[in-house]
Amino acid sequence: MTFSRSRKMIAAALVLLLAFVTACSQASSTKESPSPSPSASPSPEASAAAEESPAATGELPKVAFVYIGVPGDGGWTFEHDKGRQMVEKKFGIKATVVENVPEGPDAERVFEELAQDHDIIFGTSFGYMDPMFNVAAKYPDVKFMHATGYKTAPNLATYQGKGYQPGYLAGIAAGKLTKNNKIGYVGAFPIPEVIYTINAFTLGAQSVNPDIEVSVVWSNTWFDPATERQAAISLLDQGVDVLANYQDSPAGIQAAQEKGVWGMGNDSDMNRYAPETYVTNPVLNWGPYYVDVVQSLIDGTWETHQYYGGLKEQMVDLAPFGKNVPQDVQDLVNAKKTEIHDETFEVFTGPIFDQSGAQKLAEGEKLKLEDILVMNYFVKGVKGTIPQ
Repeated sequence: MTFSRSRKMIAAALVLLLAFVTACSQASSTKESPSPSPSASPSPEASAAAEESPAATGELPKVAFVYIGVPGDGGWTFEHDKGRQMVEKKFGIKATVVENVPEGPDAERVFEELAQDHDIIFGTSFGYMDPMFNVAAKYPDVKFMHATGYKTAPNLATYQGKGYQPGYLAGIAAGKLTKNNKIGYVGAFPIPEVIYTINAFTLGAQSVNPDIEVSVVWSNTWFDPATERQAAISLLDQGVDVLANYQDSPAGIQAAQEKGVWGMGNDSDMNRYAPETYVTNPVLNWGPYYVDVVQSLIDGTWETHQYYGGLKEQMVDLAPFGKNVPQDVQDLVNAKKTEIHDETFEVFTGPIFDQSGAQKLAEGEKLKLEDILVMNYFVKGVKGTIPQ
């Protein structure tokens, strides 16, 4: 099944995001004044269904997770489900899981149903933002947690990993491994999250090999192995000798292995899918954050927030290296990983130029988090366009 996201939704979200993120904090974990809720009051049914908080009753909370795909994707949803399992083990509860929920009206219906008998709901896809925001306004006593979004409310918080940090590290490995200076990258959707990760990857590669080029094609999918394989092959046919992929499936790295080309996946350790040519890739670790959020609900300390966790917070990381990655490459990447973790190095530090050669960041200047989150340009060295 293909879980593609509406281009109209993405375009509208980007417009809203440009206005919103100027208020975002630069810290990795932020708390801000809640966005205003819609004026509509909760329905009598919603008010009647609302229960006292777990902190007040001493009972364990009822937790729900809503997935865009299935844990078997081996990537995005797989990692969220590992986080769900950590919550269950920590608190001795059984969470409700709803899989394969498309973004749009169906998602809003699912969130509405869950809100009637759950204390906290985790929605794990960008396109769930408006449905969650709408339902949160109707159920003020239920807590809503949205992954990768930017809208908040008194009972709606957001969270995301700083994927550009391990993206930069993966780029270093790619820059060291390429022999012909031609690297490919299959992007998912042309949204800031993907754009800034590709840019970070390119900057990482350029830090060890200034002559590289990163060719980008778009699959416009999150999980569609057939489409993602074809996109990967289109780059492999151009002669790239390292191929990175942003999608949830391992289709891209499998195609790379068939051609004897180094491959990198996304979200989860994908070594098992292409062990001979696997390099590494950014991974996400939602579990500790999920445990902390549920604990705060139990303690009665939950507050709305926007959270951006990086290497230091252990929300993002780099997967273990493949068996054939040279040790000197591993050592170089790990040394830079320590610097990023210790905050002695920032990925987006000037000088940085865009594709046209225009300077975007001066020498020594560091890009603010709110500017990273709305990035809409490719850096110098990237071959490809960003559809408008």
